[in-house]
Amino acid sequence: MANALIIVDVQNDFCEGGSLAVAGGAGVAAGISRLLTAEPQRWDHVVATKDYHVDPGAHFGDPPDYVESWPRHCVVGTAGSEFHPELVTERVEAIFHKGEHAAAYSGFEGYAEGGECLADWLRRHDVDRVDVVGIATDHCVRATALDAARLGFATTVLLDLTAAVASATLDVALRAMDGAGVTMRGEPVITAA
Repeated sequence: MANALIIVDVQNDFCEGGSLAVAGGAGVAAGISRLLTAEPQRWDHVVATKDYHVDPGAHFGDPPDYVESWPRHCVVGTAGSEFHPELVTERVEAIFHKGEHAAAYSGFEGYAEGGECLADWLRRHDVDRVDVVGIATDHCVRATALDAARLGFATTVLLDLTAAVASATLDVALRAMDGAGVTMRGEPVITAA
């Protein structure tokens, strides 16, 4: 069996200067890159997810409520939807796009270019263990990790390589992941109240 690193939504719009910036996002991008360079044999496979919105309906709010609706972000064809420049992507074997026409938080809701979903891709590559990193700890990282565990993958979140939106939602996310049997290592980046 094999292991994989899932890099969740390390995109320009979720990092400093983006339309839905999470403090520490650029540092997470750089940290993931450092780890991939320092430990190239740690994972058999590396994949990434992208928020990839065309018209996600009520997911974009005007004004947003920052609970169910958000500012426009990661719109297909914009610089905001691209990976952050600090993220080294040479090892990324597949990118899973999610949320074209509806809200999608989990990477397991995404599809690669040929239409294959993340779970099928991982199983086709004999992956049974995944490490999850990226943005944001309390939203898309949480949802991806919960789905990974639910689908039977041994799941670890490397919290040092995640950034959270807010401490209140982070606490809820950490409890949910712990309750689902997700292993967590380190401490997430959090600067918001």
